[in-house]
Amino acid sequence: MAENKAASRYAKSLIDLSNERNALEEIKNDMVLLVQVVDQNPELEAILKNPIVPLNKKTGILDGLFVGKVNEVTSAFFKLVVNKGRSAILFDTAKAFLAQYNAIKGIVTADVTSATELTAESRAEIEAIVKKEIGANVVVIKEKVNDKLIGGFILKVGDKQFDASIASSLNKLKKEFAQGIV
Repeated sequence: MAENKAASRYAKSLIDLSNERNALEEIKNDMVLLVQVVDQNPELEAILKNPIVPLNKKTGILDGLFVGKVNEVTSAFFKLVVNKGRSAILFDTAKAFLAQYNAIKGIVTADVTSATELTAESRAEIEAIVKKEIGANVVVIKEKVNDKLIGGFILKVGDKQFDASIASSLNKLKKEFAQGIV
């Protein structure tokens, strides 16, 4: 929990600095790159979290991976975090940065699980509903197909969930029959 708070604070500071330098979009792309690299190479996160690995080695690894590919503010930020002995939260800081960036820009991710692949019409309708209900500027839809749903879909945005699946409706009906309500 304390590490998440620290990561969030570091992310907020980096956003503020990015805005000062008019480099918010570029640094956002750098954070996306860091998240992608760590996702593809979990060993990097293990090295960053390992207290036995010397700070100069961690800095050298990050320099080797990112110098010339990221903004100089990002490079300096990586070095600062590592030299403060906080390299363990670098990955969480990047994720917190992206979450804060999305909140600033009004970007919302909608996870949609459906029985079949969504049509363009369904996608547009879900996007319009989420924009209206949540007040988002941009909706990123992440689709997942689950053939056990029979039909319909489950929409999840943040901590809210709307279940319009046939399987859910059948389960509700089954419970009502079991309780003798119907």
